[in-house]
Amino acid sequence: MYQELLDKKKKIAVVGLGYVGLPIALEFARYFSVIGFDINDERVDLMRKGIDPSKELDTQAFEGTDIEFTTNIEKMKEAHFFVVAVPTDINEHKIPDLTPLLKASGSVGQVIKKGDYVVFESTVYPGCTEDDCLPIIEEKSGLKRNSDFKFGYSPERINPGDKERTLTTILKIVSGCDDESLEEIDKVYSHIIKAGTHRASSVKVAEAAKVIENTQRDLNISLMNELAIIFDKMNIDTQEVLKAAGTKWNFLKFYPGLVGGHCIGVDPYYLMHKSKQLGYDPQVIAAGRRINDYMPAFVVKKLVQMLISKGKNPSECKVLVKGITFKENVSDIRNSKVVDLVKELMDYSINVHVMDCWASPNEVAHEYNLTLIDEPSKDYDAIIVAVAHNEYKNLDISYFKRLSKEEGILIDLKNCYDLKRKDEEMEYWKL
Repeated sequence: MYQELLDKKKKIAVVGLGYVGLPIALEFARYFSVIGFDINDERVDLMRKGIDPSKELDTQAFEGTDIEFTTNIEKMKEAHFFVVAVPTDINEHKIPDLTPLLKASGSVGQVIKKGDYVVFESTVYPGCTEDDCLPIIEEKSGLKRNSDFKFGYSPERINPGDKERTLTTILKIVSGCDDESLEEIDKVYSHIIKAGTHRASSVKVAEAAKVIENTQRDLNISLMNELAIIFDKMNIDTQEVLKAAGTKWNFLKFYPGLVGGHCIGVDPYYLMHKSKQLGYDPQVIAAGRRINDYMPAFVVKKLVQMLISKGKNPSECKVLVKGITFKENVSDIRNSKVVDLVKELMDYSINVHVMDCWASPNEVAHEYNLTLIDEPSKDYDAIIVAVAHNEYKNLDISYFKRLSKEEGILIDLKNCYDLKRKDEEMEYWKL
């Protein structure tokens, strides 16, 4: 398979061209012939023009590539090596939503042929590839795994907004259904991944390795968030505590904050879901999720207390929230915990203005029924800096004072500013 792909006698098809699929498709297309498939016509039109809808890649990333973007499933029949990179989310009950993944499996099942390969990159719980995805491919195609087509799993490790740790510089886990498939899959990925690959012993091991990467981060951040809650009651600066503790060589440097997005805030629920199916109710993972999910309410409760202490009625107050994307310097708003924070503010009948220099106003309106403002007013009772976009990091106290009423409050959730807790005209609080 690998040699035929390299000789361009066969093609690679990447299914799903989001923040994971597009970079891998373009990188493959520097050496192989690639078909980029997505169901969103608008996104595909932009990519045909050399524009990344996610705003992660510049036009140069499209140059010198052998790739055809399409929404036509019939086009994928020309491919022999399929890479599935669609998003995996949770529903309102925090149960894994496999809809995009299962639909993508159905699409592959319509076009896969005897002797072909399919590799999944989407984050899932151990066993999902073999128990949930492959039966759909077999049903749609009439083919049998292992004997008629080969499969593998190579979890994505894309870090949105990171311009240093890019796709080719991050070591890639690869796995296959047998020795032959592992060898071929490893060769394909090794051709583009400069950092090298790690061969997992099975597909389930690779799936498990991926899902615990973000579960571990979630738990570490939840500890920092719980410490922030405790230290706030003690009137101790959490950041100063972490700075002091960080002088020890083996202290892990994690920080408190809102934990959203499509990875850290989602992946633990996949592992919890599978664990419960097997009869074990996970305790530590669940506790970490509860703490991190509670943080928007904690921040708003703190702000309300501060407003009341100044003799202000929260329902008569106006608050500016700067930033709504799930992390800094990205346009992605999926599963943003800032939205939860905004809703908590609204529950107190607070008048909330939201602005973000990266997010799409149309997407925010469509996904969350919220309106982004273009320019702030100058009568806010409090300002919350929720996302550490570069554009916000260089703002000084005079900027916030100009936008605030007397006795204004500045809430800094990302530790962007090194300010005194009490100012003559503005009170400062951070996690």
